[in-house]
Amino acid sequence: MGIVNITPDSFSDGGQRGSPAAGIEHALRLLDQGADVLDIGGESSRPGALPVSVEEELRRVLPVVEALSGRNVPVSVDTCKTRVMREAIAAGAAMINDIGALQGEGALETVADSNVAVCLMHRQGTSQTMQHDPHYEDVVAEVMAFLQARMAAAQAAGIARERLVVDPGFGFGKLLQHNVTLLHHLDQFAGLGVPVLAGLSRKSMLGQITGLDINERLIPSVAAAVIAAMKGARIIRVHDVKATREALQIVNAIEDQGK
Repeated sequence: MGIVNITPDSFSDGGQRGSPAAGIEHALRLLDQGADVLDIGGESSRPGALPVSVEEELRRVLPVVEALSGRNVPVSVDTCKTRVMREAIAAGAAMINDIGALQGEGALETVADSNVAVCLMHRQGTSQTMQHDPHYEDVVAEVMAFLQARMAAAQAAGIARERLVVDPGFGFGKLLQHNVTLLHHLDQFAGLGVPVLAGLSRKSMLGQITGLDINERLIPSVAAAVIAAMKGARIIRVHDVKATREALQIVNAIEDQGK
């Protein structure tokens, strides 16, 4: 899954693609590099980020979705706003990637009334508060219980299990030890019976381990992607598509040999 941020303030590439035209150009570049899915976002979810209006998010996202929807690639829209979900689906989005796990008013119903896939992510707190001393007694068990509950809510609303994806939410209300523990035990989340999405690309946990700045984290990001894939993740959300895809070809070859 290639990341396309149409934002001025995303943690890694904020401001690089602040216009829809630049976002479309970048998305096409990621397709050339081998992206299987494109994830379009119009609002930063980095720690401390301030929300943007629905109208501004739509202005950023919809032209990109519309431009890409006619191509032979699924388009995901990274949003927690119900109206953005609804209009993105109408514009051709094949997936909603919601860091709020469809807890917003009308979100469950909006997705249930469509045929799109949806990713349910765990987050403790909001973008403004999530890194203010997050606490868990058992991070794996608590994240697992949350995702199970949101899967149950989605299915009760009429969203078929086959449409669900889960994401433990690396970096979203979690300290380094929480993130490392989740990655170590990522294979447990495959037991939920739906695809697991892992988003580790360039994240602060990698910087805390290596001491590298955001734009120097290519090798740590690829290493984390390989670990996630070997732990059962089926969707790897990344900035660096080409390098990650090449690494995952090795993972796939080894896993295929073992079957």
